[in-house]
Amino acid sequence: MDILPLLVVLLSCRIEAVGAQMKLSPLTLTVLRGKEANFTCSPSNNKWTVMVWLLNGVATLTISNESGPLPTVNPNVTAVKSKDKNSWVFVLKKTERDNEGSVTCDLQGIDRKTASLFVQEKGSVTISGENRLAFKGQPVLFECRAAGWYPQPVLQWQVNGKMVNEAEYNISSEESGKSLFTVTSNLSVTAAKSSHVDCLASVSALTTPLNSSIRLTVVAEEVQEDDDCTFPVALVASLSALLLLALLCICTVLCYRQTRRAKANPQEAIRFDQSVYGRSPVAEATEGKVNLGYSSEGATGP
Repeated sequence: MDILPLLVVLLSCRIEAVGAQMKLSPLTLTVLRGKEANFTCSPSNNKWTVMVWLLNGVATLTISNESGPLPTVNPNVTAVKSKDKNSWVFVLKKTERDNEGSVTCDLQGIDRKTASLFVQEKGSVTISGENRLAFKGQPVLFECRAAGWYPQPVLQWQVNGKMVNEAEYNISSEESGKSLFTVTSNLSVTAAKSSHVDCLASVSALTTPLNSSIRLTVVAEEVQEDDDCTFPVALVASLSALLLLALLCICTVLCYRQTRRAKANPQEAIRFDQSVYGRSPVAEATEGKVNLGYSSEGATGP
């Protein structure tokens, strides 16, 4: 039996298959629930016929090399052609928790590659209570609760923008029936100066941690420790100095006017002095009666 022609056929098929191999990217993708997930399947050449996308082993979307995506019963998936015109992007429009798992691109009869999709859940984070007021040196306890997360979130504390060492607070967690995690943490702070206290919760799919903030106001602080008191104190001192200066100016003007008036009319000055400093002994003896025989010019002859 001549096997040479058979070997040639098998070799040509192998060369065609190798030439039609493809690349799937990314191989791992993590998104938040409700966000879009994209995977790109890039054949090395255009010698393929059918591309099938499978989600957790179930065929979800079929693409024909000639006519493009075929109708699908799943409205949450679609495919768009990439810029290089030989690659297709599989689009999962709105991810859900049950979408987590494998995403496979299958070039029928040629090549098959699988990627992993992880879907995370963003919950809430809250510091219990309202803004706090404490005396200097008093310990203040803060409690933070991050609820409804998947997987278990990373919880951290900040005081005035600086991360608190993990050894200074405790963390406990519990899992609900929906595979959602609730994490609780307690932080004790000794009141030294007024501060902003922040609790941050995050998972890897979040670009920025979720934050809850509260204000700690410390009373009986020294002026030097609280920059906010510097301006009011300086303002009060300036106003007091201006008021004192104004009073001195008013007193000086009044004294000057009284001195000029005394030089111009001595009798009026005497009456002013009596009205200011009290009645004279003579006035008291006469009980305020006017002595019509008195003359300030001196005694006159008969």
